[in-house]
Amino acid sequence: MTEPGISLLGTGMTLSDDEIAVLYAVDDRSAPWLRVNFISSIDGAGTHDGLTAGLGTPADKRVFDILRRLCDVVLVGAGTVRAEGYGPMRLDEPAVHWRRGHGLSDQPVFAIVSAGLGLDPGHRIFTEAPVRPIVLTGEAASRERRTALAEVADVLVAGDENVDPRRMRSLLAGRGLTQVHSEGGPSLFGDFLREDAVDEVCLTISPFAEGPGAGRIVAGAPTDIQRPMMLAHVLSSDGTLLLRYLRQPEG
Repeated sequence: MTEPGISLLGTGMTLSDDEIAVLYAVDDRSAPWLRVNFISSIDGAGTHDGLTAGLGTPADKRVFDILRRLCDVVLVGAGTVRAEGYGPMRLDEPAVHWRRGHGLSDQPVFAIVSAGLGLDPGHRIFTEAPVRPIVLTGEAASRERRTALAEVADVLVAGDENVDPRRMRSLLAGRGLTQVHSEGGPSLFGDFLREDAVDEVCLTISPFAEGPGAGRIVAGAPTDIQRPMMLAHVLSSDGTLLLRYLRQPEG
């Protein structure tokens, strides 16, 4: 299958995977960095028929895979894992070869955020994982469930009732997992924004209008926070726009 052509908006020059990776690279990999990645319709819907896959385009899938290639850990909320049908995360051989050439481990770690630990230890996401996954939870979670999941994953307590975003980042960084790539869901994104823990937002604008009904890419309790971000670049491919926003520097 031919890869979709992706260009830097306004240049008309088609980019290779390596050139796209350079555009999304973080200068200092040793410093903790949280990137979130979402897709939205042109009228603000975060899903089609309840799933993000319904909004996907070939260009979005291509950049999605490149962003996984760049990170130390892929972070996803348990609700999104269930809703989107996640299986064991395994990068393909070209991605593994690229990571080796850049001094990274063959595969990023897969981490699931779950306050209630409603996860099946026998699920393929654990039993067929190429790298032992991580589960992040709160102190209030069932000790029986924590013990069961500890057989197939590293269970880290990162809060009291719920997972605290900053404590979670600190725990991951303590394991050398500084480059965190979050793929959702909306409630997790809302928690990150509330705690001002987001360094980067990658947003794909899919060329569809969904109409009313679908939720946004962010959810949670209403809040009046506003987090200024600056546009780093815009990529374009057959009506799909791929935007990268970075935290606005202080001052």
